[in-house]
Amino acid sequence: MRNSPTEFSREVIMINKRECGVLLPISSLPSKYGIGCFSKSAYDFVDELKAAGQCCWQILPLGPTSYGDSPYQSFSTFAGNPYFISLEDLIQEGVLTEKECNSVDFGNKADDIDYEKLYKGRYKLLRKAYGRSDITKNQDFLKFQREQGYWLKDYALFMAVKDRFEGAPWSEWAQDIRLRWQNALDYYRQELYYEIEFQEYMQFKFYEQWGKLKAYANSRGIRIIGDIPIYVALDSADTWASPWLFKLDEENQPTQVAGCPPDGFSATGQLWGNPLYNWDVHRQSGFDWWVKRLAHCFNMYDIVRIDHFRGFDEYYAIPFGDTTAENGWWEKGPGMDLFRTISYRLGDRDIIAEDLGFMTDTVKQLVENSGLPNMKVIEFAFDARDTGNASDYLPHNYPRNCVVYTGTHDNETLRGWFRDISPEERRLVRQYLRNFHDSDEGICEDLITLVMRSVANLCIIPMQDYLGLDNSARINQPSTLGKNWRWRLKKGQFTKKLQKEMLDLATRYGRRNWTKTEEELEAEKLETEKNKK
Repeated sequence: MRNSPTEFSREVIMINKRECGVLLPISSLPSKYGIGCFSKSAYDFVDELKAAGQCCWQILPLGPTSYGDSPYQSFSTFAGNPYFISLEDLIQEGVLTEKECNSVDFGNKADDIDYEKLYKGRYKLLRKAYGRSDITKNQDFLKFQREQGYWLKDYALFMAVKDRFEGAPWSEWAQDIRLRWQNALDYYRQELYYEIEFQEYMQFKFYEQWGKLKAYANSRGIRIIGDIPIYVALDSADTWASPWLFKLDEENQPTQVAGCPPDGFSATGQLWGNPLYNWDVHRQSGFDWWVKRLAHCFNMYDIVRIDHFRGFDEYYAIPFGDTTAENGWWEKGPGMDLFRTISYRLGDRDIIAEDLGFMTDTVKQLVENSGLPNMKVIEFAFDARDTGNASDYLPHNYPRNCVVYTGTHDNETLRGWFRDISPEERRLVRQYLRNFHDSDEGICEDLITLVMRSVANLCIIPMQDYLGLDNSARINQPSTLGKNWRWRLKKGQFTKKLQKEMLDLATRYGRRNWTKTEEELEAEKLETEKNKK
């Protein structure tokens, strides 16, 4: 029987067997049209993961991105990024032609994303597809509108009005629609009817294609690890449609915003700028918005990683208008009240608690009380810039109920990191590995092997680390703009040789995906019948 909201099971609710996987954003997949998407390359990557013995594919948030192209600053926590819609699928549907798609300049670098060209070219094609789709006669689309209306209506209106105001953030819109006066809502819904429907069409295609890709991955024994930021963007449909859920004033302007204090990586801290939650209001509603958010996530993913988990214990508040994070302070979050409610409403689900950074005793207690697996990053075990306890990240101190990484999307690549740390830190790495060679060759492989043979239930390795790439392949450098979220895997880079090496590692350390596909089962059946004859 499920626990009541005032009780919580302390049992381990994460996977209880040894598994491994790869971290690669959808945007980083090889593709023909400028950015990774739900095209054939995504299905090929799933097959390659299966051949490499992997059990999980971890991705980054899938929401539509705003300024800076960060998946952690999205126009909606519920919507999907139209960039990920496969143009090849739309060609097969007959709503686009290959000539039309090939005529658009998406950039000419196979390992890079040109977001400016993507923005200018991709939406023009999607508008053409919508115009030819006759979508209102599609029963699946009408069903999608009904079932997803709780977020879709506000999101589609938000994006349509944003386009009408030439992309301006909603805080700069005319007062009537900024404050959601009923007459203004009625006016824009009628005036922008087809633009709203276009936004709904893109969401329909996104979820239709993503559902097929996820089902394909699951059929091959590969679970999808999704990623959600703890906060939503200020310029988002979430904040605009439900301002009472956030710390905003009577004009719906923030009073405080999110970030993190100065540390060894940033002398002035990180100013994220997200609106902070009004946790008293959330608690009074029975955390209804959070329950809906996570229920939506578990329809999209098999496992959900929640970024900045420590914010549920204490969150860092910065006065709105400050240019750095130096003058912030800590306030108490919802703590276990939220997770008791989630467990009661949704049951025990696979959630990864991203608890990296400085960990207070109360944060550690929250992670322990929740029963959720937390994260370990091998780079942090030897890097003096990290403000956490380095010994917590050494493999001999891991509990089984954790997820270990060589690095995350915010870290340097393993090769780039080893070159950047101090000589003393490199010496510590070599001592721990019992590797006393002068050359750096083999260090990446040694560190990957180290975490793979640890007791951690789940081991996730960024694709760049398996490839041994330097920091030119880094996904993100926090608190910077311009070069982030751009790296892409080139076609053929995930070689058969590398797949074999990964399979050997996964097998040797008891993390292999043993799931047999329908094709493999059928082949075995035919072989058995053949042998009987």
